[in-house]
Amino acid sequence: MPTPDPRIEHLLEVVSFGEVAKVRHFKINDCLITSLVERWRHEIHIFHLLVGECTVTLEDVTLQLSLRIDNKAIARPTFFD
Repeated sequence: MPTPDPRIEHLLEVVSFGEVAKVRHFKINDCLITSLVERWRHEIHIFHLLVGECTVTLEDVTLQLSLRIDNKAIARPTFFD
């Protein structure tokens, strides 16, 4: 897998995405993905599981990827080719 472009590595660190950019390899379990797809309810954007309904929140993503969420949002346009 390619590494982040050296021109933006520092910027990734500044905005707390440095660790996320290092995530490179996931072992994908085809059976798990198929099961999740079968349980996804597109109309209401949730997974319908035997134990109840489940959805993935932005908080879940921040915890899994160790993202900091204590700063202001980045809301400016970026200009990278």
